[in-house]
Amino acid sequence: MTVPHDKTDNADGRSLHARIAADLRDEIMNGDLAPGARLPSTERLKERFAASNATVQKALGLLKEERLVVGRAGSAVTVRERRQRTMRPASYMAPADAGDRYRWLTEAEKLGTQARSRLLRVAEVVPPADVSAVLGLPEGGTAQLRHQLLLIDDEPVELVSSYYPLEIAHGTALTKRQKVKGGTPVLLAELGYPPRLSVDRLSARVPTQEQFTALQLPGDLPVLRTLRVVHSDGDRPIEVTVMVKAGHLYEMRYEFTGG
Repeated sequence: MTVPHDKTDNADGRSLHARIAADLRDEIMNGDLAPGARLPSTERLKERFAASNATVQKALGLLKEERLVVGRAGSAVTVRERRQRTMRPASYMAPADAGDRYRWLTEAEKLGTQARSRLLRVAEVVPPADVSAVLGLPEGGTAQLRHQLLLIDDEPVELVSSYYPLEIAHGTALTKRQKVKGGTPVLLAELGYPPRLSVDRLSARVPTQEQFTALQLPGDLPVLRTLRVVHSDGDRPIEVTVMVKAGHLYEMRYEFTGG
């Protein structure tokens, strides 16, 4: 349901075109404006928001930059067919079957997309403080980093930084600048550290410079940051991953059963 536009009292300090874009963005993301649907005409938007033609066009320009809508001058603006992707973290946790690729890739392709990963960096580094705390590292302690960019249909969708205790990673494929066959859950299980429990901490952040550039973000919209800790037997943390994706293009789906 859309809250009626108040023409007389505006406690929102944003420019009018940003406010118009925000309201339309919400309607796109909650499904009021479905994939493939036409947006209201410029005249209707002008009336609804008490805005000029130029202001409405500027708002629509923001949504186009955010890849939520498509359209050219003189033609109807429509909601992008894949305007938002639903991520189901539970689908990616189990090790891939023998001979299969990393589950993130196979799950993405079930939706009719082409998925791939690009390995950006493999190095021994001092992790961020929250990662170090989970791994129990001393001040200045290091871990093995594998940093990659995930793409769907050649569009950058997620930055992934995975950290491993050095005593687990040393002498394994985790230290090599090449993809791990089947993904790291398979390798960790083969090394005697089967993933048993995954704990996610999800937050919204203003994107860093690297995230803004790598994910080709259109503006200061928030990113979703997931800090995932994977535990093995004895509640030992064996992998800590920081995953960052564009907040306006994704939703996270978690499923729970009654206890």
